[in-house]
Amino acid sequence: MTTTPHIPRFDSVGLVVSDMAASLAFYRLLGLDLPADADTAPHVEASLPGGLRLLWDTEETVRSYDPGWTRPTGGERTGLAFRCTGPAEVDATHDALVAAGYRSHLTPWDAVFSPCRSCRVR
Repeated sequence: MTTTPHIPRFDSVGLVVSDMAASLAFYRLLGLDLPADADTAPHVEASLPGGLRLLWDTEETVRSYDPGWTRPTGGERTGLAFRCTGPAEVDATHDALVAAGYRSHLTPWDAVFSPCRSCRVR
């Protein structure tokens, strides 16, 4: 009898944050349903459409199990993309995030690497 080996399933993307409340506020503006009491939690999870999970851990939480962890330096290392219905929604979402106090890194542009409009907000 042959057994089929278990193949791991991609399940989640983890973010390490220095300010949980600020990070969750950003993702709430993008439509994620995150409870207000999560703002003070050391670990937060959100189930996304399709079953993928987005995880947040504070720097202190990460250091609790990895004492040698240090904050990365330099440019961003992870980018998450949210699909909009079209170019106008990309522009409006970018403008709403900037109006809420987040920093625009790249204003909306028509991406050459795919048939879409993109922007970068930090």
